Amino acid sequence: MIVAFSVTPIGAGRHVGKAVADAVRVVRESGLPNRTDAMFTSVEGEWDQVMDVVKRAVEAAQRHAERVSVVLKADINEGVTDGMTSKVRTVERLLADEE
Repeated sequence: MIVAFSVTPIGAGRHVGKAVADAVRVVRESGLPNRTDAMFTSVEGEWDQVMDVVKRAVEAAQRHAERVSVVLKADINEGVTDGMTSKVRTVERLLADEE
């Protein structure tokens, strides 16, 4: 599965970079394939692995604020591995074919 999620500390003020960095650090240290952009962090693996990482990332952000908002989107596709890379590769190939 691939999960794209964002974690936002509530009540920590306007600048939440440190809390977000702590959450992303948990994801990166998990060893699971992951990617972070301006809006979401995506992580790929088995259900229990991914949800454990998301939980620990939320806990890391929660150290900076009592309240945390989480937005999560999941793509559960049994038997698919390397989905984060292969999905993007397919779109890029299709775009290149149009040129």
